[in-house]
Amino acid sequence: MMPLAIKAVLSGLLIALIWEIGRKLPTVGALVASLPLVSVLGMVFLWNARPDAENMAVHAQATFWYVLPSLPMFLVIPALLRHGVPFWVALVAGCVLTVLLYLAMMQIGPRFGLKL
Repeated sequence: MMPLAIKAVLSGLLIALIWEIGRKLPTVGALVASLPLVSVLGMVFLWNARPDAENMAVHAQATFWYVLPSLPMFLVIPALLRHGVPFWVALVAGCVLTVLLYLAMMQIGPRFGLKL
């Protein structure tokens, strides 16, 4: 199994790469950031730690459902910024909205048979 330090360095390099690309080409940086690279990397790490098909299937499906509540943040933040709201306030508002939507998903999802 890969040591935690190597996983952390790999993840940090991914974030640094996205930051460097986004600094020069914001839309390309956004494209790279939107790719499910972190999810894929997480699935590889999880599979190496516990190669269980059902566990991986549950993880991948739950990831899909948890992505949905995060999406409105990417509309709220730019809308707030364009209306003159300071960056940090807009970011916190987007994060709070996301947390509330995650909590709602955790409450509502199982009622519809979702394994979350």
